[in-house]
Amino acid sequence: MRLSELQRKDIVNINDGRIIGRVIDADISEKDGSLICLVIEKSKYLRNIFSTESEVTIKFDQIKKLGSDVILIEI
Repeated sequence: MRLSELQRKDIVNINDGRIIGRVIDADISEKDGSLICLVIEKSKYLRNIFSTESEVTIKFDQIKKLGSDVILIEI
């Protein structure tokens, strides 16, 4: 699967059903080319006026399912 395909999917937390955001980047291991984490741009609903971070990283082991339209994660 290509990064561009992942960028079209919403990231959904399976614990509460909230949309976290969308993939904007990925961190790949230089040693073996494996995926370390995904960088997610937070959904506008999760950002607030007190939050300065607009990105969150999701480790590979937090990804539970890659669907056709969404990526399910557990955080």
